Amino acid sequence: MKTRRGLCYPRVGGVCSENTSVMKRKDFAGERFSCRKRYRKSPEIAAGGSDFFDSLPDDLVISILCKLSSSASCPSDFTNVLITCKRLKGLALHSLVLSKASQKTFAVKAKNWSESAHRFLKQCADAGNVEACYTLGMIRFYCLQNRGSGASLMAKAAINSHAPALYSLAVIQFNGSGGSKNDKDLRAGVALCARAAFLGHIDALRELGHCLQDGYGVRQNIAEGRRFLVQANTRELAAVLSSAAASGFSTRHWLTWNPLPHPHPHPHPQVRHLTGSGCPLLSDFGCNVPAPEVHPASQFLADWFVARGGSPGSGLRLCSHLGCGRPETRRHEFRRCSVCGGVNYCSRACQALDWKLRHKAECAPVERWLDEDGEAIGGDGAVDGADDIMADS
Repeated sequence: MKTRRGLCYPRVGGVCSENTSVMKRKDFAGERFSCRKRYRKSPEIAAGGSDFFDSLPDDLVISILCKLSSSASCPSDFTNVLITCKRLKGLALHSLVLSKASQKTFAVKAKNWSESAHRFLKQCADAGNVEACYTLGMIRFYCLQNRGSGASLMAKAAINSHAPALYSLAVIQFNGSGGSKNDKDLRAGVALCARAAFLGHIDALRELGHCLQDGYGVRQNIAEGRRFLVQANTRELAAVLSSAAASGFSTRHWLTWNPLPHPHPHPHPQVRHLTGSGCPLLSDFGCNVPAPEVHPASQFLADWFVARGGSPGSGLRLCSHLGCGRPETRRHEFRRCSVCGGVNYCSRACQALDWKLRHKAECAPVERWLDEDGEAIGGDGAVDGADDIMADS
């Protein structure tokens, strides 16, 4: 006859057996996963036997966990370890393990943002993880509007030669983000962009090339600017071919010109999807390549903007380039397209990429565009339109 000890009563969301219970839980990123929780010791251990796991030295376990955290493809790959047992949880939160965690380990979704996710990212950043510093810095600066702390975290990553952090700080300097129009520092932006370009950051190479071509924050040098733009396209092509070779995919169909536009759905009036099957980003070389993978921080910014309805009433806009995700920190911070006025960009690099990606097929000239008060606007400065982009395509 069954008793009330609880073994005969299945728990909600789980399936019980004599020794184990499979529970449905959520990790800090909001993803559901199954965990097997042992609540009754095995007969051997209960009789005084030893557990082989307990005999493993901590150094060996930490080494294994470092490999796991650095190669995790989603947060649940790592959080499953935290709920296994007290010893594994303690070792998984070791500073060495957290410092090796990949960007996908803490790729939290904006809709699932919570204090525990914030605390985990902060713990990784304190352990010296530059990806965590960059991701948390972007979230604090653009989403939580904690400008000083966010910029400080990005600077911490930049000091450790993190190219995306250097480029993000350059964009902040170019736009005077978090301050007024008078807070722009073009020379500082060029210096940060040059450092990121030296580390091989493709967007930084493009931005620096346009700065040199236009004399924006630096003495004009058209030939040198052109060289940086060609180098950016070359690096992009090399990165795509290397990734394809590692995945075992054929690249023959990329090496032909594809004149057809690649439209993307518009889930929000000011926001577009950040993913796509492919796009002619390398039109300089006549190649049709897959769209680059979006950084989790950029995806978080775009999702945060969408979840809050695009900051209704504030008049703030999101960068129109697919994959950027940066929102304005003040009205008319980003520059509009000088031809159609229907798109806006945080940088010249985003403008050039979006032109090749989709805007070339959509851009149509208009006489003027108006803000909510009926006044003609162009942002802090209207970006050059189709003629300028076609000149370096």
